[in-house]
Amino acid sequence: MEITFDVAALLFFASLLAGIIDAIAGGGGLITIPALLAVGLPPGAAIATNKVGGIAGSAAATLHFLRIRQLDLARCRWMMVGTFLGSLFGGIALTLIDSSHLKQIIPVLLIGFALYFLLTPKVGAQDHKERLSVVAYAATVAPLLGFYDGFFGPGVGTFLAISCVTLLGMNLVKATAHAKLLNLCSNLAALIFFALHGNIIWAYGLPMLAGQWIGGTIGARLVVKKGHQLIRILMVVMATVISVKMLLE
Repeated sequence: MEITFDVAALLFFASLLAGIIDAIAGGGGLITIPALLAVGLPPGAAIATNKVGGIAGSAAATLHFLRIRQLDLARCRWMMVGTFLGSLFGGIALTLIDSSHLKQIIPVLLIGFALYFLLTPKVGAQDHKERLSVVAYAATVAPLLGFYDGFFGPGVGTFLAISCVTLLGMNLVKATAHAKLLNLCSNLAALIFFALHGNIIWAYGLPMLAGQWIGGTIGARLVVKKGHQLIRILMVVMATVISVKMLLE
């Protein structure tokens, strides 16, 4: 499928903005998927093609967090494996099971998390004692959230970050870094799944890849520079926006 310069430019700048938001709080798909639908892609192809930009944004943010030593890959390796496998099975389940029933459950959870962040301003300000070991997290929470991302997806960045804060005792900056790493793994699994099924429109995905790579880098820098207050505010906003959108649908 061919792409015009105007469409490529629209997708690039939409992805740039989405990459910034996604690196900080998640929810960039609220910008990119409507953009893909607006330029004429059917819903299935839009969701699949969106993963091309999504993996670029999460990879760029992850690389920045690695450079500033907010991530320990050796400690996270089993969490990465669990998220990847969970997402892969989630994608397979999506072809077999109707996911529409989750539209009533997920907004309630996201609004609950938004209220939690809003009413507890000090949450994530600093590290605290972990409630779950990394091994236990890798065996349970990581594959569960990976499955959710492959099967349904909205708000997974918020779920990953809040799980790292509440269960692994991380501050919000470090939790956001780990959320991007795990989201990279789930995006990779989804990208492989969609590529094998031929659903990705690569001509549309490549300008999105460039835009979200730049946006992801900018967003990760803002996370480090502005700290947990910026993350908290944007998480509340994006969780609310995603919830409202899902409820209206």
